[in-house]
Amino acid sequence: MSMFDDKKRMRRHTLNTIFTVICYISVAIGVAVLASTMYTLFSKGIMAINLSLFIENLPPLGADGGLKNAILGSLIITVSAVVISAPIGILIATNLTEFPTKGKLGSAVRFVNDILLSAPSIIIGLFVYSIVVRALGHFSALAGIIALALIAIPMIVRTSEDVMKIIPSNLREAAVSLGVPRWKVTVFVIYKTAKAGLITGVILAMARVAGETAPLLFTVLNNQFPNYNILTPMANLPVVMFQYAMSPYENSQQLAWAAAFLITMAILFTNILTRFFFSRSRNK
Repeated sequence: MSMFDDKKRMRRHTLNTIFTVICYISVAIGVAVLASTMYTLFSKGIMAINLSLFIENLPPLGADGGLKNAILGSLIITVSAVVISAPIGILIATNLTEFPTKGKLGSAVRFVNDILLSAPSIIIGLFVYSIVVRALGHFSALAGIIALALIAIPMIVRTSEDVMKIIPSNLREAAVSLGVPRWKVTVFVIYKTAKAGLITGVILAMARVAGETAPLLFTVLNNQFPNYNILTPMANLPVVMFQYAMSPYENSQQLAWAAAFLITMAILFTNILTRFFFSRSRNK
C-alpha cells in the first residue's frame, strides 16, 4: 500500500513539475514577444518624435510634416465617443442591477450586450457605414464617434454592472428604511460607493477604443487638412498609421511609427489610470 502511495505521490510531483515548466516557458515566450514588439515600437517611434510632429499638420505622402491635426482629431473622436457611451452604459447597468425588469427582458439585454462585447470592431464599422455614412452621403467624424461609442457601451455596461453588484445590500436597505426615494439611493449611495469602479470602467473603455482602426476606415476615413467639423472627414492617428505605414516613402513611414508610438503611450497611460482607480475601489 505504501509503495502504491509513493508511486502516486511521485506521479503527482512529476506532473506538477512538468506543468510548472510549461507555464514558465509560456510566460517566457509571451514576455519575449511583447518585449520584442515594444522594443521595435519604441526604437522606431522615439526616433520619429520631434517638435514639428506637434505643431505641423499632416503632409502629403512623401513630404515632411507633423501629426497635429491627427492628434486633435483622435482626441475629439475618442473623447466624444466616451462622453456619449459612458452615461448610456452606466444607466443600462443601473437598470439591470438596481431596477431589474420582470420577465426575460433583463436576460435579453445581457445577451445582446455580450454579443456586442465580442463582436469584431470591423463589423461595428460596417454597420455604422450602412446606417450613417450612406444616409449622409459621405464619411464623417460623427459616424466614427457613433461606431466607437457602440464598441465602448457594452464594456461600460459589463464593468459597471459588476461593480454595482458587489455593493452590500445593507447600504440599499438602510437608505430605503429611512424613507429615501429609490432614485436618490441610486445616485447618492450606489453611485458614490461605486464611483472608483465606474470611472475605472469608463477609462478601460477609452483605452479599448483609442486604437481602433477598422471602424474609422469605414466611417471617418481621413483628412489631410485641418478640419474639426464632426460632420466631415477628420484626420485621426489610427487611420494615419494604417495609410502612411504602407507608403513607399521613408518620411511617411516615420510618421506612421510616430502615430503608433503616441497611440501606445496613450493606451499605456489610460491603463495606468485604470489600475489606479481599481486599486482605490478595492481598498474602500
